[in-house]
Amino acid sequence: MLHTPYQKSILDNGLIVVTETIPNIHSVSIGVWIRSGSRQESRENNGIAHFLEHIMFKGTRKRSAREIARSLESLGGYLNAFTSKEQTCYYAEILDSQLPRAVDILADMLGNSLFAPKEIEKEREVILDEIDSVEDTPDDLVQDIFMEKLYPGNSLGYSILGSKPNIKNLTREQLLSFYQQHYTTDNTVIAAAGNLEHGKLVSLCERKFRLPGSGCPDPAAAVTETGQGEFLYRRQISQTHICLGTIALPYNHSFKYELLLLNTLLGVGMGSRLFQNIREKYGVAYSIYSYLDFFGDNGLLAIYLGTEKNKKDQALKLVEKEIRQLRTKKISQTELNRVKTQLKGSLVLSLENSSKRMSRLAKMEIYLQKYHDVERVMKDIDKVTTTSLFELTNQIFNSQQLLRIIFLPG
Repeated sequence: MLHTPYQKSILDNGLIVVTETIPNIHSVSIGVWIRSGSRQESRENNGIAHFLEHIMFKGTRKRSAREIARSLESLGGYLNAFTSKEQTCYYAEILDSQLPRAVDILADMLGNSLFAPKEIEKEREVILDEIDSVEDTPDDLVQDIFMEKLYPGNSLGYSILGSKPNIKNLTREQLLSFYQQHYTTDNTVIAAAGNLEHGKLVSLCERKFRLPGSGCPDPAAAVTETGQGEFLYRRQISQTHICLGTIALPYNHSFKYELLLLNTLLGVGMGSRLFQNIREKYGVAYSIYSYLDFFGDNGLLAIYLGTEKNKKDQALKLVEKEIRQLRTKKISQTELNRVKTQLKGSLVLSLENSSKRMSRLAKMEIYLQKYHDVERVMKDIDKVTTTSLFELTNQIFNSQQLLRIIFLPG
């Protein structure tokens, strides 16, 4: 089994540094995780977390936007960022010898951004183009609308990109205010995986990172209601796109591994029940899969499928049939063993990638405040029984109607 030494330090200023040392490779992945995403927004400033992510790349007192863009690329490395519902992450993948440079660049970006008005206007146009791009991609848009309807009135349902009116109206002052409130040492986790020494990285972070001490971000509003029912939309498309699903479990739930196995069984890969029975056996969907999202206090399980307009009803009935079978009859031990092997194999293969390890480290710290090694996870997967999986299936797919979002041509 893989052995990956883990270490954690909490600096005097509250900054948390977690690392996983992987000897025998020559690279490091490092990410600076801000515990703030679109869920920490209001309806009025929705889109600001993602907008701010863009601005962090647009110049500091020390480096121009071009210099930031080329800083690691010229050395064969990689620098990027993403915004999610509950986090914003700035990350680098570099040769192990370049870790000090990567820390310097990330600290400079996040601590010394100029918020130059000219750059803000440029990025405003880039993000508006990004919103247009999603509008032109129905398989992405249908999943965004699914989130909006699943969490009605809650910021968890907000689009990460925000609305066009919001993006057009956000000001430099609003961006600075959001930055000062959320980009603080006690709201930040630095995670790194690869060929590194924990102590040296901690020393670098102590010297380089100069973020505000505490901005006291407002806690995200709890989810008090979830959506169900069917919503039909007509769009200028040639195929029908459907997203359906329901509320599920938070990241730290004790039945998490039952849920991961249920998702694997249902719709992960070509061997899954949905793929085999709906695409392969009946040929009524050209694309079909299920997926999970885990958040701090809840989560979701969703199914996406793309089909022809005249096959929509048949495809939905077949999906309902698969779910009904899972709710009324336990799966065999043989099938459970198969999906356990698939899930464990995909986990081990993902850990061949230092970037995936870095991300896993950060999320465990953010959601669990502790580390579970691979051996522990394998044991937890093995503990799942056909009975516990059956109970979880009936908890998730209860008598409530699934939420359905359907994009129809026309």
